[in-house]
Amino acid sequence: MYIKEVFDIKNKTIDRVEGSGGTFILKARQQQPKEVEMRNCLKAMVLGIVLLVSTVVQAQSLNPIAGSAEALTPVAEVMEGGMMKLPAITWGGEYAMVYANGNSKTTTPDSIFGKMGLKFEIGLQDDFRKQLADYLSGRTPYLRGTLDMIKMVSEATEKDARVTPIVFVLLTRSTGGDAVVVGPDIKNIRDLSGKRIALQSYGPHLYYLWTLLQSERMSLKDVKLVWTQDLFNAKDTPAEAMKKGKADAAFTIIPDALALTSNGAVGTGAEGSVKGAKILLTTKTASNVIFDVYAVRTDYFETHRYEVQKLAQGIIKAQDELARVFADKDSNKTAYQNAVKAFARVILSSEAATADAEAMYTDCTAAGLTLNKKFFQDANFARGFTKVSDEIHQAFMEYGLLKKKVALAGVDWNYDTFMAEAGIIARPEAQTFNSAQVAAIVDQRVKQGTLADGQIFPMFSIFFKPNQVSFAGAYYENEYQRVIGDMTKLGGAVLVIEGHSDPMEYLRSKKEGKPAVVLSQIRQVAKNLSYQRALSVQQSIMEYAKSKGIALDPSQFTMVGHGFEQPKTGVCGADPCAAKSEQEWLSNMRVEFRIIQVEAEATAFKPL
Repeated sequence: MYIKEVFDIKNKTIDRVEGSGGTFILKARQQQPKEVEMRNCLKAMVLGIVLLVSTVVQAQSLNPIAGSAEALTPVAEVMEGGMMKLPAITWGGEYAMVYANGNSKTTTPDSIFGKMGLKFEIGLQDDFRKQLADYLSGRTPYLRGTLDMIKMVSEATEKDARVTPIVFVLLTRSTGGDAVVVGPDIKNIRDLSGKRIALQSYGPHLYYLWTLLQSERMSLKDVKLVWTQDLFNAKDTPAEAMKKGKADAAFTIIPDALALTSNGAVGTGAEGSVKGAKILLTTKTASNVIFDVYAVRTDYFETHRYEVQKLAQGIIKAQDELARVFADKDSNKTAYQNAVKAFARVILSSEAATADAEAMYTDCTAAGLTLNKKFFQDANFARGFTKVSDEIHQAFMEYGLLKKKVALAGVDWNYDTFMAEAGIIARPEAQTFNSAQVAAIVDQRVKQGTLADGQIFPMFSIFFKPNQVSFAGAYYENEYQRVIGDMTKLGGAVLVIEGHSDPMEYLRSKKEGKPAVVLSQIRQVAKNLSYQRALSVQQSIMEYAKSKGIALDPSQFTMVGHGFEQPKTGVCGADPCAAKSEQEWLSNMRVEFRIIQVEAEATAFKPL
């Protein structure tokens, strides 16, 4: 009895027959390619991401990646028998693999992997060139990196179909492990224009920088790139470039960011910090930019599909169990301590490094079943596999890293099967913020006049007509698309929608000598009306996004009604200045958008 199954790999359809005699691949027929690249949470991995490719990066330019699989490491069949090598990097996302392996470097029989019939030896390899050499030579069929790193090797592997990488699981998103450190004269992303920005060549922050510039309608031409060979623990890093005065800003991992800024405050110039340096933002704010994945060789996937599926299942199951363990450490004290010690031993090479191990768990957020399903299958998901891949392609073309489109495949698993076979629960996504806490923080900043603190991008506005209370998405489409694009990438940022009113009625009433109680009422009505307009705009944005199949997190929005306290016409003494023209009059009738970060306000974030 043979069963024929057709399964999709995004850009290929493979016919497979199974039976008592084994598994047979009938054919692989090419479909319309869907180019996919990406980038993910990486931290220590980028040590050698010059990717088996180029040699030296010149001061202000990048040499395109050159070479092929044949020119680098000879391609050989995957070595089978015994324990399969599973590459890992120095990153918090590796908790799932260590835990699924039985809190051991080699699979234990009673572990998640062991019970699935898998046998792995976790091999720490932060040098991506060496990891890729193992992949090409067949010492392992697996490749561990960020999506954009996997994309970088696409041109080098495309000439041998055996080693074409297929992305089969999303591990994590970087949610705090990567940071942008800036000098004292840089207040927001727009201020990066014309500045020298240090980042590692072929490192994990290229797409990160490009994304931030794109959000501000800027390009790489607007900044001066200062390339470094390494990311950390070396002399030629972005942090060192900033220390030596060679850069005005640096893209770094969080330990270096804390060192440059005197432990996250403002650099004093002492103990390795840079005077006046501060963290502009981290991936706790830009939480949907850097993605971590596993990829597998095409030839191995075609003959070992169910092994690869079980690996993905085991990782997601481990993430699910670890989330419960870490969420209630006291009730799960033994399990928690065992997981932390095992991670320290296997990934940090010392069981004594538990403090670092604990901190690394929070540097990124496990994708789990729900996000994996959305990422690979939901065509409308704003940060899905295909959409992010297209952006990475644009970025790499602009950097000069890619010369042409090369498709990168991704697997669409049957996630219902995942749940049934592995006992994984699809958990609903929680809101990012405590809305009440965010509203309180914003209200306090408004009263203190510090709302611009932590503002990532300069404000932009939409205008309305007299007595207007509704805001049609079709009319404000360009502005709404900008909001949706920014907020889906900056999953840890807050959008403050500020309503403003025109002061003319108040000024006329005062001129007519109406009593103070009437003037006070007019002022309060203006505040209420401006808040209602801000709320209407927020609801309109949510509805517009929903009409496009995009679900926004309502906890990322907070509304403020200023009334006529902050008119565009300015303030004359204790009162707003009167408009001198119809244009000035209409300028006060506006709703403004301000994207801010509240990373320092721990109570605003819901616990992981």
